[in-house]
Amino acid sequence: MMNLLQQFREHWVTKRYVLPDQRVLLAVSGGADSMAMADIFLKSGIAFGVAHCNFGLRGEASVLDEQLVAGWCEVNNIPFHRARFETKSKSEEWKKGIQETARILRYEWFEVVRKERGYAKIVTAHHANDNVETLLINLLKGTGMSGLHGILPENGNILRPLLFATKELLEAYVTEHAIAYREDESNDTDDYLRNAVRHNIVPAIQQWFPNAVVNVNESIARFGQAEVLYRKAIAQERKKLMQKRGNDYYIPVLKLQHREPLATIMYELLYPFGFSSSQVPHVLSLLSAESGRYVSSASHRVIRNRDFLVVTTVPADTADLIIVEAAPCTVHAGKYHFSFSLQAKPAKIPADPNMAYLDMSTITFPLILRKWKMGDYFYPFGMKMKMKKVSRLLIDEKVPIHEKEDIRIVECGKRIAWVSGIRPDERFRVKETTEQVLVVKRTLAGG
Repeated sequence: MMNLLQQFREHWVTKRYVLPDQRVLLAVSGGADSMAMADIFLKSGIAFGVAHCNFGLRGEASVLDEQLVAGWCEVNNIPFHRARFETKSKSEEWKKGIQETARILRYEWFEVVRKERGYAKIVTAHHANDNVETLLINLLKGTGMSGLHGILPENGNILRPLLFATKELLEAYVTEHAIAYREDESNDTDDYLRNAVRHNIVPAIQQWFPNAVVNVNESIARFGQAEVLYRKAIAQERKKLMQKRGNDYYIPVLKLQHREPLATIMYELLYPFGFSSSQVPHVLSLLSAESGRYVSSASHRVIRNRDFLVVTTVPADTADLIIVEAAPCTVHAGKYHFSFSLQAKPAKIPADPNMAYLDMSTITFPLILRKWKMGDYFYPFGMKMKMKKVSRLLIDEKVPIHEKEDIRIVECGKRIAWVSGIRPDERFRVKETTEQVLVVKRTLAGG
């Protein structure tokens, strides 16, 4: 049987993580796993540098960790990069837990060092036991297919080439080669979820299944392969069901109702828009709901609108009323920009619902740009001075419910001059005697 060093060398060559002339950056804490990794890379002749983070959480122990790693790099002539963080104060500032704060700080800094110093990849010492712990945590919290693949061996610029090796194998390697390392006493407590799983759940499983870590890792590899097929199937469902119209996505209700397994497909369609698995039943209830019902995530809504579920962004906070003092100018309202400009009367008025050409002789500044409201009425162009409520016009024009929220009114002297995106008012129409026009144009912000 090959020893750990031989297994690693074969694994590294087979995976072809980097080109032979490229350097990698090892994340080394000073613990047994990362010190074993550093020694393995050194003995394998792979070009690398070392990055060490001092999070300032363990007083003198953190300083001794840093000194151990720095000393090892000096003895072996390895480039050493260090960073010291005020983790507690950052945790309070960001309102995040200590572990999450430390993770963000280290990976952001690793990436800075990687780019500035020309390293191809960042390498961590995650191993097979870490992988099993991750899978168990995901399963116990509740997970979809993405949670079954455990820790990815390669994720962007992060490599984890020791996932094939168990903790026991790494510990045996450290002992065999007399590699100095430091114990983190916080790993002995159950203060963090991963530690609790490591100290209590995994050992209980191993009492009945001694080869559990190896067997579960083999299963994780198969789950990862199954996920590839799963993703392809979901991509096909997304292609069949989601119709993009502008910035929104329309899902036909009748077609969706015939898909199986419905809840899984619904979750995968909506997950990219911030919806959780617990919201899926609420979204599915929209299939039998009346128009106007919706379910929201932090960034999006799913709205039942006639024969469709419409996925749209949550309307941005904006002023309900904006004063337009003069033209030319541009203002922002909701998801649109509105530009106001003056020009000579064109030979032909373009038939564009996103533009209004208004007779300047009928305009008095300041104008008001505001949201429409119930009770608004005007005299739609082309209807020979027949009055109509804006709410009725939007229904007749079949404007989707979520888009109604973005309809703005241009008001002049308490009279509606334009219902944006729909129609101008007959009282402000361009006539034969018109010499100058006010042009109001609506465009999507960022479009």
